[in-house]
Amino acid sequence: MSTAQHKIGSGFGARSTADDVLAGVDLSGQLAIVTGGYSGIGLETTRALTSAGARVVVPARRPAVAREALAGLDEVEVDELDLGDLDSVRGFADRFLASGRPVDLVIDNAGIMACPETRVGPGWEAQFATNHLGHFALVNRLWPAIEPGGARVVSVSSRGHHFSGIRWDDVDWREGYDKWAAYGQAKTANVLFAVHLDRLGRDHGVRAFALHPGGILTPLQRHLPKEEMVANGWIDEEGNPIPQEGLKTPQQGAATQVWAATSPQLAGLGGVYLEDCDIAEPAPADGERTGVKDWATDPEQAARLWDLSAERTGVNAFTAGT
Repeated sequence: MSTAQHKIGSGFGARSTADDVLAGVDLSGQLAIVTGGYSGIGLETTRALTSAGARVVVPARRPAVAREALAGLDEVEVDELDLGDLDSVRGFADRFLASGRPVDLVIDNAGIMACPETRVGPGWEAQFATNHLGHFALVNRLWPAIEPGGARVVSVSSRGHHFSGIRWDDVDWREGYDKWAAYGQAKTANVLFAVHLDRLGRDHGVRAFALHPGGILTPLQRHLPKEEMVANGWIDEEGNPIPQEGLKTPQQGAATQVWAATSPQLAGLGGVYLEDCDIAEPAPADGERTGVKDWATDPEQAARLWDLSAERTGVNAFTAGT
């Protein structure tokens, strides 16, 4: 089977920063929405986009914390959004649409990782519901603002998608919950979402990408016990990060999503998974966790997930009457 998953030779790499990929790029007059754009790589994404001239809307579960983190940045506005609460998603989308503004860039950056077994809504597994379903509902509800400008939608996945495909027989992990495999399923869903959104949106001028930002120590690790991070060699006994090959700074971690959202090198492309500021290659057969697994780019699974997500959230921008 042919695939578009091949490097294009962008000239950037694992050590490139968000500022590097935006050098010479003028985003004046453009509006971006960056979920979780006040912490970790999301904060660096917001900083880089505003430095290039964009206005950034940051939907945040903790608006007061977000405003404090973003203090001093021009052209930023904060609103409330809890991705695990579909009523909150609807509220944010309605408020934004009422402003009458088109969107140029959407970066679905917020997420949770490896949390204890948690249920939201009608008993949905929290990582799938927050990382995927919340963003699915958000983008579909914002479609009237996304379509007019031919926006790019960027779905921040992870190399963690290697941990699990979609468990079609038990998406909510009713049996045998495993926090890392559940995270993997949610990250696979992030890629499949971009695959099908791109398929649906390209005729409207909207393109979608998914990506692995890299290994970065950020507040995303907040659910992990200290002992686990010490055992993994991420921090020492005092809680200090341990420098190691392969880990990125937050500025480097933000680079691929900023590149995905803005690079002219991706013009005419979409529905692909990126890493290190380039299109990723297919995952090797030897099991090494690089590249993208075929279960995350399968168009049939992407369509199946879209239908499941539309049924659960009650919203589908591509079906009349929703």
